Amino acid sequence: MNKKVFDKEMEQKATREGYGEGLVLLGEHNKNVVALCADLTDSTQVMKFAQKFPERFFEMGVAEQNMATVAAGMGVSGKIPFISSYATFSPGRNYEQIRTTIAYNNSNVKIAGHHAGISTGPDGATHQATEDIAIMRVMPNMKVIVPCDAIEARKATMAAAHIFGPVYLRFTREKTPVMTTEEAPFAPGRSYVMWDGIRSKGRKKEDPEVLIVGCGPILYEALKVAKELEDKRGIGVMVVNSHTVKPLDERFILEKAKLCGAVVTVEEHQKAGGLGGAVAELLAQYEPLPIEMVGLHDTYAESGSPYELMEKYCLSARHIKAAVQKVIKRK
Repeated sequence: MNKKVFDKEMEQKATREGYGEGLVLLGEHNKNVVALCADLTDSTQVMKFAQKFPERFFEMGVAEQNMATVAAGMGVSGKIPFISSYATFSPGRNYEQIRTTIAYNNSNVKIAGHHAGISTGPDGATHQATEDIAIMRVMPNMKVIVPCDAIEARKATMAAAHIFGPVYLRFTREKTPVMTTEEAPFAPGRSYVMWDGIRSKGRKKEDPEVLIVGCGPILYEALKVAKELEDKRGIGVMVVNSHTVKPLDERFILEKAKLCGAVVTVEEHQKAGGLGGAVAELLAQYEPLPIEMVGLHDTYAESGSPYELMEKYCLSARHIKAAVQKVIKRK
């Protein structure tokens, strides 16, 4: 974890920027990497790739269904296509094409869904993808990765090119804290501990312990909670970054859940079907434990600043803390 993570002047950078950087690096090392975009090159940061490799960039216009289908053909023909749009349009508008032409054929396509979650802010519900993890997680052959910051986004983009078959990458619009470092571990399908308050000094055996499992930039809110509870209340919190929602790192998460005895999941997504659903399914099958989910509860959001929306829809640090305190009472 970045040691400056709680500094007031810590670096802020959007995860979509990490995607743009990763795409360029891939283009420099692999001539089979191509990029397609649906009239959103600036917003999705694909313009960097387009400027450097114009012969490998394809502007598809406002035609997300066509983009997915063209990419599917490329993906079974030796290319590694990355398709980019807002997540409400891809995988939202072109769901059927992704399902039938990409996932069903196990085509080697990487789907970059941008402006995900409610932190898109003023654009409102029509542009705030909060169901995308669910619809992609249930799709056979699809892998789902949700990076927590710009550095991890770059790593995830580059790693996706080395995974054969369809991959969904989820990115956000707003600048968010850079929590990780270049040296931080990243491997698709492998979760890791970002904060370990279980083994902190001065803890007593009877002090409660909770595991927080999260993905995406909201993990910063979880880290703030872990630090506050450790400093003031003696509650041991372990924060796990489950950037890969599918395939879930089941063995690792089960091990940490057993250690802590209670679980809270956090994500900028609907509670149903996302990371929370995946962890709940895992616990129900192998290790029934108290679990609370922080996410949108069967609702669309609205226009507003990212901060206002995170507060209103109960995704901020104080709501995560409340979930931790609630799950402790159920142990």
